[in-house]
Amino acid sequence: MTRHLLAIDDVEDDFEMILKWAVEFKRLWKEGDDVAVNFMPLDTMAVGSIYEKPSTRTRVSFEVGINRLGGYPLTLLKNDIQLGKSETVGDTSQVLSRFLGAMTYRCFAHADVAELANYADVPVLNALSDKHHPCQAAADLMTIMEHFISTDGVKVAWVGDGNNVLHDLMLACAMLGIDIHYAIPEGYEPAEDVVKRTIDIATKNGSKVIATNDPVEAVSDADVVYTDVFISMGEEHMKDKMASFDGFQVNEKLVSHMNDEWKFMHCLPAHRGDEVTDWVMDHENSIVFDQAENRMWAQMSLLAYLVSFEAWETMGEFMGIG
Repeated sequence: MTRHLLAIDDVEDDFEMILKWAVEFKRLWKEGDDVAVNFMPLDTMAVGSIYEKPSTRTRVSFEVGINRLGGYPLTLLKNDIQLGKSETVGDTSQVLSRFLGAMTYRCFAHADVAELANYADVPVLNALSDKHHPCQAAADLMTIMEHFISTDGVKVAWVGDGNNVLHDLMLACAMLGIDIHYAIPEGYEPAEDVVKRTIDIATKNGSKVIATNDPVEAVSDADVVYTDVFISMGEEHMKDKMASFDGFQVNEKLVSHMNDEWKFMHCLPAHRGDEVTDWVMDHENSIVFDQAENRMWAQMSLLAYLVSFEAWETMGEFMGIG
């Protein structure tokens, strides 16, 4: 049965192992370990990445990561193919499945990546949709795992919009038993179905999911504060939205309510001066560029897991993960 990644809880059962694999593989690869450097589960495989939205981190991290796993990255920009124009998403999916070993899709409507997966004979990874951003969440939790000796007792606070990044962040935190507190302006709350899924998972794992409209309440005694742009790509016409986020900027005053060793996270690109100040972005406690790098390592683990599970598992055993 072909497995897909449309939201991060699609890999709930093995999520912690996927992250540990990524952390250890990154370490070994950077040390020049022969087994890691020569790990090629995508050997000669073409992996197609479809982009409806422009990208920096997603495109580069997938192209380099696929190449390092022995695959051939094929980037398909919006105007390069007939997807959704003179050909349905389902027909395109069936055609591309004949050529590719896997597909990634960065799109606007989540229904489109779901349809691509529904008709695909190869794994499909959601590289961003309007509802979910699972690859970002994997990188986020990998980064937290690297910066904390243990995730036990870690409190993550989100301050900003109830968007796709928050959706998968909250699911991912719940899967690892991490408390997630989120502060959202009234009217911009996360999707109710995602909140319900998160609470169900958190209840199983003994963690908390706390919603508020007060940023100070959310970040008080938190270990990590995370934000994103207040106006997402495709919302540029919604300038009036900014007024609702008055008081939600992550700045020196807000982080003063956090634990002394606070960490700042952002999925990037950041709009400095809007959702975050230069002081926070450039602070030694900012780990945003670790997050950016970890997009590649987390996606490499996800790709190997979905495309060649036996090879992923064997490499995990070599690294002592099991």
